[in-house]
This record gives sequence, C-alpha cells and structure tokens, in this order.
Amino acid sequence: MRAFIYVGGRIYPDAIHERPKEGDLILAADSGLRNALEMGETPSLFIGDCDSFPESRIPAGIEKMLLKPEKDSTDTQVAVEVALSRGADDLILIGGLDGRLDHTFSNLYILEDLYERHIPAVITNGQNRVRYLRDSSVLIPKSAYTYLSLLTLDPVAKGVEITGCKYPLKNAKIKRSIQFAVSNELTGNCALISVRKGSLFIMECRDL
Repeated sequence: MRAFIYVGGRIYPDAIHERPKEGDLILAADSGLRNALEMGETPSLFIGDCDSFPESRIPAGIEKMLLKPEKDSTDTQVAVEVALSRGADDLILIGGLDGRLDHTFSNLYILEDLYERHIPAVITNGQNRVRYLRDSSVLIPKSAYTYLSLLTLDPVAKGVEITGCKYPLKNAKIKRSIQFAVSNELTGNCALISVRKGSLFIMECRDL
C-alpha cells in the first residue's frame, strides 16, 4: 500500500504531480495538514504536537494522534512509523524541504532509513524531489525537473555512473567534501544512475 505523508514547509502544488489514488493512505504531520488541504486532500489521520497547527483548526472527521512536544522523534518520523504500522510499503512525503534546515536534514535521512528497510520512498515539495540510493542502480524518468544532481553521504562514493544525461560519468568517485555531480540534465527519456559502493541522494531540482 502506498502512503502519502504531508509535511510542513512551503510547497508548490501546481508542480507536484504525485497525487493520492483510491486506496492510498493519507497522513498529515502537524502543519503538513495545511499543505494537504491546500492540495485538496483530506488526510485520514493527523499526527503532531500542534506546535505549528492548532488542534482547534483540525477539520472534523480526521482522526487525531496528539503528541507531546517533548519527544525523541519529529512529527514526521512518527508519521512514517504509523504509516508502516498500517501496512504502507511505499512512501511519498510532500513538503519538508523548506524552512528549518535541521528538519530538512532529518527528513532527508528518513529516506536512508526507509531504503535500509527496503521501503521505496521519495520526498518532494514541487521544486525539489529526492530519492536515496546505496550500492545499487535506479532509472530516473525525464520529468519537469530541469536538473539532476548526485550528493554523497559517505567520505567517498565509488563506481558512480550516469548515462542518459548531458554530463555522463563512468566508474567515477564522488567525495563528500568535493561534490561535483551537480546540475546535470537529462538528454533522453530517462537516466540510469548507479553506485557500486556508497550512498547517494538523487536530487531532481528546478528553478521557480
């Protein structure tokens, strides 16, 4: 089952093409409820400590899981665990890439955690869309995003290859301290990204 988790932060609804379908689970993490409603979606569950979205404004009929402000996990992290506990095996996070940098980094690392649990996941706010990859390959279809960038989390990512892009790579090394695989562009219908050893954030971006 696919789950959509709406997170706080600025979004660009007209540029977000990931939309729930019948049978998908829809959750909101605190002020992510505002983003969900802006996109015309009504979550089945609100999860949060209401520090950025007051409980009094939660529409009737939405289940509430109210959290204490003093906790070890962010509202988004809790929402991810709830989605998994309810049977989700494919996650799409909407929002969470704008505003506080600590929350942005935390949201990105959720992708790593889900990858290690064999759960496909992507996070997007309409301007940026991010996936995580480790010791593997993935096809990235051509889309409205202009740029494709690879950023490694490891001291060195080895055996990095890019085909189907303006600037191809073959058996390259990308260092965490020197990130050079930024602002590439697809030239065909898709790009093939591979890394033999190490991890990558695959970022699709565009100017707005």
